Amino acid sequence: MPITKSAKKALRVSRRRRVFNLRRQATLRDVAKKIKKLIGGGQMAEAAKLVPVAYQAIDKAKKRGLFKANSAARRKSRLVTAISKISKK
Repeated sequence: MPITKSAKKALRVSRRRRVFNLRRQATLRDVAKKIKKLIGGGQMAEAAKLVPVAYQAIDKAKKRGLFKANSAARRKSRLVTAISKISKK
């Protein structure tokens, strides 16, 4: 456990940020799962409607440092690629 005053504050801040980051990760995961489920069901229009929501979640996570810029770009690319592959069939 922290002893100094600054270490105690750092722990409080860290816990608060953890809650926000976990919430952001959950949102990101949920949107990705919904899109993949819709793709699996062949519902391309609904999946395409969720892409902006996914982009927003990915960009917010990147902005807050959950992952780096290239990781965010890769996630976006894979979502859109998955949709376009299925729609071409």
